[in-house]
Amino acid sequence: MDKFRSILEESWFGVCTWWGNKLGISISKIRLFFIYATFIALGSPILVYLSMAFILDIRNFFRRKNSRVEDS
Repeated sequence: MDKFRSILEESWFGVCTWWGNKLGISISKIRLFFIYATFIALGSPILVYLSMAFILDIRNFFRRKNSRVEDS
């Protein structure tokens, strides 16, 4: 089950994992928060989630790019 969970977390955006590591909160609680907030706020947290995923993806892209430049 842990292997399946790690595959899902790597293939998805990793926003909940990032927040869980930063805040020291269980990742499942953060996911539940996003699910409940999405139903309560009629979908607007999805936009917040996707914008955070976009920011994290760009941040990781520049980190990988900088590490390749330093290795060369």
